[in-house]
Amino acid sequence: MKVLVNNHLVEREDATVDIEDRGYQFGDGVYEVVRLYNGKFFTYNEHIDRLYASAAKIDLVIPYSKEALRELLEKLVAENNINTGNVYLQVTRGVQNPRNHVMPDDFPLEGVLTAAAREVPRNERQFVEGGPVITEEDVRWLRCDIKSLNLLGNILAKNKAHQQNALEAVLHRGEQVTECSASNVSIIKDGVLWTHAADNLILNGITRQVILDVAKKNGIPVKEADFTLTDLREADEVFISSTTIEITPVTHIDGVQVADGKRGPITAKLHQYFVEEIVAACGEVELAK
Repeated sequence: MKVLVNNHLVEREDATVDIEDRGYQFGDGVYEVVRLYNGKFFTYNEHIDRLYASAAKIDLVIPYSKEALRELLEKLVAENNINTGNVYLQVTRGVQNPRNHVMPDDFPLEGVLTAAAREVPRNERQFVEGGPVITEEDVRWLRCDIKSLNLLGNILAKNKAHQQNALEAVLHRGEQVTECSASNVSIIKDGVLWTHAADNLILNGITRQVILDVAKKNGIPVKEADFTLTDLREADEVFISSTTIEITPVTHIDGVQVADGKRGPITAKLHQYFVEEIVAACGEVELAK
C-alpha cells in the first residue's frame, strides 16, 4: 500500500512524520475524506474547497495549489487501484522545534500533507435497515464548522454509542440538537426535511449539501433551523448522513423506536435522488432496496 507524504508516494511502512509536528502535538491541522465510486471522485471540488476554507479559518497555508493537490491524490488512487473507497487527507501546520503553543512569527512553518486511499465498499444493507442511535451532550468547542484534527469530543461520543451497539451519538447543547459525532442528522416531520443550520455549531457536511439540493430540486420542503430533542423523538423519520454512510435511517433513539422502526418513504426517496447524483458523476452503482 502506498501513501502520500507531502508530494511523495511511499510504502505505508516507510511513511514517517516528525514527533515535533504540530498536528501530532496539538491537533493543529485540518482534514477531509473524499469518496470514490468506480474509481472516480464524488463531490471532489466541494471537499477540497472546504479543506482550504477550514485551513483559512485557522490561518494555515496549504503548501499546494488545488490543481497540484488533485494531481497528487489521483496518483495515490491509481497507485492503490481503488474502485469504491475513501481518500483521507490531512494538512498540519508543520514541524516546530522546540514545541511551543505560540506559533513562530520570525519564520513561516511549512505545512505537512499526508493522505491514504483505501477500498471501502458501500454498505447497502445499512442504507435500508439503518440502526439505533443514542443522544449525548455536545461538549465540543464552538467552531465545529472547521474540520480540524481536534476530534477527542467526537471520539468519546462515538465510542459511547459503540458501547451501546448504536450507529451514532446524536449531539445536543441543552435541548438543541446539533449533529452527530461523525455525521449530520436530519428529521422529517409532516413532509418537511429539517436539519440544523450551517453555522459554527455543525460541520456543513458535503453529503448534507447534496441532500438539501436534491430535496429542493424534487419538491421536498426544506427547513434549515434549530430543532430540539423533543422534535427529534417525535419525528416521522430520522436519518444520519455523511460521505461514508450516505443516507442511513435511524430506527431507535435511546432505545425508543422511531415511527414504525423502518426506513421512511421520504428518506428512501432522498437516497434514490442521492444515488442518481453519484451515477451522474461517477457511473452506475446499485440502489439499495
